[in-house]
Amino acid sequence: MDKTLSRWSLVLGAITIPMMVWNLYNIFIFVPTEQSMGIVQRIFYFHVPSAWVAFLAYALCFVFSILYLWKRESWHDRIAYCSAEVGVLFTTVVLLTGPIWARPVWNTWWSWDPRLTTTLILWFIYVAYMMLRNYATDEQRGARFAAVFSIVGFLDVPIVYFSIRWWRTIHPKPVILGGAGSGLHPDMRYTLMFSAVTFLCLMGFLLIQRLRLEKARAELNHLKRELAY
Repeated sequence: MDKTLSRWSLVLGAITIPMMVWNLYNIFIFVPTEQSMGIVQRIFYFHVPSAWVAFLAYALCFVFSILYLWKRESWHDRIAYCSAEVGVLFTTVVLLTGPIWARPVWNTWWSWDPRLTTTLILWFIYVAYMMLRNYATDEQRGARFAAVFSIVGFLDVPIVYFSIRWWRTIHPKPVILGGAGSGLHPDMRYTLMFSAVTFLCLMGFLLIQRLRLEKARAELNHLKRELAY
Protein backbone atom coordinates (compact mmCIF):
# COMPACT_ATOMS: atom_id res chain seq x y z
CA MET A 1 0.00 0.00 0.00
CA ASP A 2 2.79 2.44 0.92
CA LYS A 3 4.63 1.79 -2.33
CA THR A 4 1.44 2.21 -4.37
CA LEU A 5 0.59 5.51 -2.68
CA SER A 6 4.17 6.76 -3.11
CA ARG A 7 4.15 5.81 -6.78
CA TRP A 8 0.86 7.59 -7.44
CA SER A 9 2.06 10.58 -5.46
CA LEU A 10 5.08 10.95 -7.74
CA VAL A 11 3.02 10.44 -10.90
CA LEU A 12 0.30 12.92 -9.96
CA GLY A 13 2.84 15.43 -8.66
CA ALA A 14 4.75 15.27 -11.96
CA ILE A 15 1.52 15.75 -13.90
CA THR A 16 -0.14 18.37 -11.72
CA ILE A 17 2.67 20.94 -11.46
CA PRO A 18 3.08 21.61 -15.21
CA MET A 19 -0.70 21.45 -15.67
CA MET A 20 -1.16 24.13 -13.00
CA VAL A 21 1.37 26.38 -14.73
CA TRP A 22 -0.35 25.91 -18.10
CA ASN A 23 -3.74 26.40 -16.46
CA LEU A 24 -2.66 29.79 -15.10
CA TYR A 25 -1.48 30.75 -18.58
CA ASN A 26 -4.86 29.76 -20.01
CA ILE A 27 -6.80 31.69 -17.37
CA PHE A 28 -4.82 34.93 -17.30
CA ILE A 29 -3.46 35.17 -20.85
CA PHE A 30 -5.10 32.83 -23.35
CA VAL A 31 -8.82 32.98 -22.62
CA PRO A 32 -10.72 36.08 -23.83
CA THR A 33 -12.12 38.53 -21.28
CA GLU A 34 -15.88 38.20 -20.77
CA GLN A 35 -17.65 41.30 -22.14
CA SER A 36 -20.19 42.08 -19.40
CA MET A 37 -18.29 41.13 -16.22
CA GLY A 38 -14.76 41.89 -17.35
CA ILE A 39 -11.60 40.49 -15.84
CA VAL A 40 -13.24 39.40 -12.57
CA GLN A 41 -15.02 36.65 -14.53
CA ARG A 42 -11.69 34.78 -14.69
CA ILE A 43 -12.41 33.65 -11.12
CA PHE A 44 -14.94 31.36 -12.83
CA TYR A 45 -12.08 29.04 -13.87
CA PHE A 46 -11.12 28.51 -10.22
CA HIS A 47 -14.60 28.68 -8.69
CA VAL A 48 -16.42 26.10 -10.83
CA PRO A 49 -13.69 23.39 -10.98
CA SER A 50 -13.29 23.69 -7.19
CA ALA A 51 -17.01 22.99 -6.79
CA TRP A 52 -16.85 20.01 -9.16
CA VAL A 53 -13.93 18.32 -7.41
CA ALA A 54 -15.50 19.05 -4.00
CA PHE A 55 -18.61 17.18 -5.15
CA LEU A 56 -16.41 14.31 -6.32
CA ALA A 57 -14.60 14.19 -2.98
CA TYR A 58 -17.93 14.05 -1.13
CA ALA A 59 -19.09 11.30 -3.49
CA LEU A 60 -15.98 9.29 -2.55
CA CYS A 61 -16.75 9.89 1.12
CA PHE A 62 -20.33 8.69 0.52
CA VAL A 63 -19.26 5.52 -1.30
CA PHE A 64 -16.52 4.54 1.14
CA SER A 65 -18.77 5.28 4.13
CA ILE A 66 -21.25 2.74 2.73
CA LEU A 67 -18.42 0.27 2.17
CA TYR A 68 -17.19 0.79 5.73
CA LEU A 69 -20.64 0.08 7.20
CA TRP A 70 -20.89 -3.01 5.00
CA LYS A 71 -17.41 -4.54 5.39
CA ARG A 72 -16.01 -2.72 8.46
CA GLU A 73 -12.60 -2.35 6.83
CA SER A 74 -10.62 0.44 8.48
CA TRP A 75 -9.12 1.64 5.19
CA HIS A 76 -12.62 2.35 3.86
CA ASP A 77 -13.18 4.67 6.81
CA ARG A 78 -9.76 6.21 6.22
CA ILE A 79 -10.51 7.01 2.57
CA ALA A 80 -13.93 8.41 3.49
CA TYR A 81 -12.46 10.69 6.14
CA CYS A 82 -9.61 11.94 3.95
CA SER A 83 -11.99 12.53 1.03
CA ALA A 84 -14.25 14.63 3.25
CA GLU A 85 -11.28 16.69 4.38
CA VAL A 86 -10.20 17.37 0.80
CA GLY A 87 -13.81 18.18 -0.09
CA VAL A 88 -14.00 20.74 2.70
CA LEU A 89 -10.78 22.33 1.42
CA PHE A 90 -12.19 22.79 -2.08
CA THR A 91 -15.57 23.93 -0.74
CA THR A 92 -13.70 26.59 1.22
CA VAL A 93 -12.13 27.73 -2.06
CA VAL A 94 -15.64 27.91 -3.57
CA LEU A 95 -16.95 29.97 -0.65
CA LEU A 96 -13.99 32.36 -0.84
CA THR A 97 -13.87 32.86 -4.60
CA GLY A 98 -17.65 33.25 -4.87
CA PRO A 99 -17.90 36.48 -2.83
CA ILE A 100 -14.81 37.92 -4.56
CA TRP A 101 -16.58 37.35 -7.87
CA ALA A 102 -19.95 38.52 -6.54
CA ARG A 103 -18.83 41.87 -5.09
CA PRO A 104 -18.21 43.76 -8.37
CA VAL A 105 -21.01 41.91 -10.23
CA TRP A 106 -23.84 41.81 -7.64
CA ASN A 107 -22.58 44.75 -5.54
CA THR A 108 -22.56 42.56 -2.44
CA TRP A 109 -20.15 40.10 -0.87
CA TRP A 110 -22.87 37.67 0.14
CA SER A 111 -26.58 37.08 -0.38
CA TRP A 112 -28.68 34.27 1.01
CA ASP A 113 -29.13 32.94 -2.48
CA PRO A 114 -30.20 29.24 -2.60
CA ARG A 115 -26.94 28.11 -4.23
CA LEU A 116 -24.80 30.03 -1.74
CA THR A 117 -26.84 28.97 1.27
CA THR A 118 -26.91 25.27 0.39
CA THR A 119 -23.17 25.33 -0.32
CA LEU A 120 -22.50 26.87 3.09
CA ILE A 121 -24.70 24.19 4.68
CA LEU A 122 -22.69 21.54 2.81
CA TRP A 123 -19.46 22.98 4.23
CA PHE A 124 -20.90 22.87 7.77
CA ILE A 125 -22.11 19.29 7.30
CA TYR A 126 -18.67 17.95 6.46
CA VAL A 127 -16.90 20.07 9.07
CA ALA A 128 -19.30 18.49 11.57
CA TYR A 129 -18.50 15.06 10.08
CA MET A 130 -14.77 15.60 10.67
CA MET A 131 -15.40 16.82 14.23
CA LEU A 132 -17.54 13.75 14.94
CA ARG A 133 -14.87 11.50 13.47
CA ASN A 134 -12.03 13.14 15.42
CA TYR A 135 -13.56 13.65 18.85
CA ALA A 136 -15.33 10.31 19.36
CA THR A 137 -13.89 8.54 22.41
CA ASP A 138 -14.43 5.11 20.82
CA GLU A 139 -12.72 5.13 17.40
CA GLN A 140 -14.79 2.36 15.79
CA ARG A 141 -18.06 3.68 17.16
CA GLY A 142 -17.14 7.18 16.01
CA ALA A 143 -16.32 5.84 12.55
CA ARG A 144 -19.75 4.17 12.33
CA PHE A 145 -21.60 7.31 13.43
CA ALA A 146 -19.54 9.45 11.07
CA ALA A 147 -20.23 7.08 8.17
CA VAL A 148 -23.99 7.34 8.72
CA PHE A 149 -23.69 11.12 9.09
CA SER A 150 -21.77 11.44 5.81
CA ILE A 151 -24.29 9.29 3.93
CA VAL A 152 -27.17 11.47 5.10
CA GLY A 153 -25.15 14.66 4.59
CA PHE A 154 -24.41 13.75 0.98
CA LEU A 155 -28.07 14.45 0.17
CA ASP A 156 -27.15 18.13 0.17
CA VAL A 157 -24.81 17.68 -2.83
CA PRO A 158 -27.59 17.21 -5.43
CA ILE A 159 -29.54 20.00 -3.71
CA VAL A 160 -26.58 22.35 -4.25
CA TYR A 161 -26.22 21.24 -7.85
CA PHE A 162 -29.90 21.61 -8.78
CA SER A 163 -30.58 24.70 -6.66
CA ILE A 164 -30.17 27.10 -9.60
CA ARG A 165 -32.63 24.97 -11.58
CA TRP A 166 -35.22 24.54 -8.82
CA TRP A 167 -35.39 28.08 -7.40
CA ARG A 168 -35.26 31.62 -8.69
CA THR A 169 -31.80 32.91 -7.93
CA ILE A 170 -29.37 35.66 -8.82
CA HIS A 171 -26.66 33.04 -9.22
CA PRO A 172 -25.64 32.56 -12.89
CA LYS A 173 -27.48 29.84 -14.77
CA PRO A 174 -25.44 26.74 -15.73
CA VAL A 175 -23.30 27.15 -18.83
CA ILE A 176 -22.70 23.41 -19.15
CA LEU A 177 -25.82 21.33 -19.84
CA GLY A 178 -27.92 24.37 -19.05
CA GLY A 179 -30.38 23.95 -21.90
CA ALA A 180 -31.24 26.37 -24.68
CA GLY A 181 -29.27 29.61 -24.60
CA SER A 182 -26.50 28.24 -22.42
CA GLY A 183 -22.96 27.63 -23.55
CA LEU A 184 -19.48 29.07 -23.65
CA HIS A 185 -17.13 30.49 -26.25
CA PRO A 186 -14.93 27.57 -27.46
CA ASP A 187 -11.80 29.09 -25.85
CA MET A 188 -13.67 29.54 -22.57
CA ARG A 189 -14.99 25.98 -22.72
CA TYR A 190 -11.49 24.62 -23.36
CA THR A 191 -10.06 26.66 -20.47
CA LEU A 192 -12.81 25.50 -18.12
CA MET A 193 -12.34 21.83 -19.05
CA PHE A 194 -8.56 22.06 -18.77
CA SER A 195 -8.91 23.75 -15.39
CA ALA A 196 -11.32 21.03 -14.25
CA VAL A 197 -8.83 18.29 -15.19
CA THR A 198 -6.04 20.21 -13.45
CA PHE A 199 -8.09 20.55 -10.26
CA LEU A 200 -8.98 16.86 -10.49
CA CYS A 201 -5.28 15.95 -10.59
CA LEU A 202 -4.65 18.33 -7.69
CA MET A 203 -7.45 16.71 -5.71
CA GLY A 204 -5.99 13.26 -6.36
CA PHE A 205 -2.54 14.41 -5.30
CA LEU A 206 -3.83 16.00 -2.08
CA LEU A 207 -5.96 12.95 -1.28
CA ILE A 208 -3.00 10.62 -1.65
CA GLN A 209 -0.86 12.82 0.60
CA ARG A 210 -3.63 12.89 3.17
CA LEU A 211 -4.04 9.11 3.00
CA ARG A 212 -0.32 8.61 3.56
CA LEU A 213 -0.45 10.91 6.58
CA GLU A 214 -3.53 9.19 7.98
CA LYS A 215 -1.94 5.76 7.53
CA ALA A 216 1.15 6.93 9.41
CA ARG A 217 -1.07 8.33 12.19
CA ALA A 218 -2.95 5.02 12.48
CA GLU A 219 0.33 3.07 12.70
CA LEU A 220 1.62 5.46 15.37
CA ASN A 221 -1.55 5.05 17.44
CA HIS A 222 -1.24 1.27 17.11
CA LEU A 223 2.33 1.38 18.42
CA LYS A 224 1.25 3.60 21.33
CA ARG A 225 -1.46 1.12 22.30
CA GLU A 226 1.00 -1.78 22.19
CA LEU A 227 3.51 0.12 24.33
CA ALA A 228 0.76 1.01 26.81
CA TYR A 229 0.19 -2.71 27.42
